Amino acid sequence: MKTLLRTEELFQLLLCVYLNTFLPFSWWWYWVWFLSPDIGFIGYAINTRVGAFTYNFLHHKGLGITLYIIGLTTGKHELQFAGLVLFGHSSFDRLMGYGLKYADNFKHTHLGWIGTESANNQ
Repeated sequence: MKTLLRTEELFQLLLCVYLNTFLPFSWWWYWVWFLSPDIGFIGYAINTRVGAFTYNFLHHKGLGITLYIIGLTTGKHELQFAGLVLFGHSSFDRLMGYGLKYADNFKHTHLGWIGTESANNQ
């Protein structure tokens, strides 16, 4: 099952890269902005609850889809681009095993605990 889910995330990332080719930006801009959703980590400087909120907000696929659709309907290529970056980055994170965060611990995600040390501390 884990392989199937990761394959699904890979195809979602590839879909974002493909859809990006229809936008009027050079292909490499997608990769320049690819890690930008990780700005949500800044919330962890306050505490784990705020960090989980900011991280999850910027890694929620629904936000990426919403921005893309709004951009598509309004003709705003920048919103489409932002949506593709958010969605693609979130797919990549899940492909790598990083999920949405619980407020109790950064390593506690909806996909389980990150790393073997944390898995023993459940």
